Amino acid sequence: MRLSTPFGQFGDICRMIKIEHSIFALPYAWAGAVLAARGLPSARSLIFLTIGMIAARSFAMAFNRLADLPFDRDNPRTQGRPLVTGVISKGQTWAFCALMAVIFIASCAALNTVCLWLSVPALLFAAIYSLLKRFTALCHFWLGATLGLAPLAGWLSVNPASLGLAPVLLFWAVTFWVAAFDIYYAFQDMDFDVAFELHSVPASFGPDTALTLAAFSHAMTSIFLLLAGFAAGLSWPWYVVWFGISVMLLVEHRLMKPQDLRHVNTAFFTINGIISPVVLAGVLLGIYI
Repeated sequence: MRLSTPFGQFGDICRMIKIEHSIFALPYAWAGAVLAARGLPSARSLIFLTIGMIAARSFAMAFNRLADLPFDRDNPRTQGRPLVTGVISKGQTWAFCALMAVIFIASCAALNTVCLWLSVPALLFAAIYSLLKRFTALCHFWLGATLGLAPLAGWLSVNPASLGLAPVLLFWAVTFWVAAFDIYYAFQDMDFDVAFELHSVPASFGPDTALTLAAFSHAMTSIFLLLAGFAAGLSWPWYVVWFGISVMLLVEHRLMKPQDLRHVNTAFFTINGIISPVVLAGVLLGIYI
């Protein structure tokens, strides 16, 4: 039996917003909160932080589907998406965006005044990404910065009075990390982006330069993760975790070959889906051991 909602079938909504990709940003938000609290934050903070993160990401993904609809109709890779096939309508998607925005703002209000004041700018920042591919190949880094707000949000949900250096360094680590795997993901649409004059790094600069920029971004990810550990005063388990993450990033880079995309899902989801929870585990171990 399928669960029906005013916005479409529940399963179709989850497919539209790729709910499983929440694994990328949510652990970083929790890590930011843990760093601010120097341990486990209050249950109330974690609950409203989690609700807000899921709502913000759902808003951004649904808005992205609306913005990309003219291109998704023509791209063979995306023609099965719920908004393209019509199982979810544009009206339902706009209503879903509105609901998620309200839930996000309400969650921020429940956390503290600083989070409330930053809630609308954060939504606008996330929405802008969906339009950037029409104008600049920097879109990958804007997406990275959008997810990079997660550790900052986590910190401010616990300590709105001041912002430490560690979550700022994590912001840059996440920015470069996401940019790298988004560049890899864009290899799938390189020919389409060229034909429709869309500005991804592979389409704008070619596969070799794209791989170089992704490798540079992974190197910056490793550097900023290392610096975040120093800034937070984390103990030795963090550096063991940092080394393991650096190795995984190297493996991910070696898996990616523009002429052979069989491993793109392994590189994009499997490896990166492991990295973010491992970062959270490393922060916890680095505080408690």
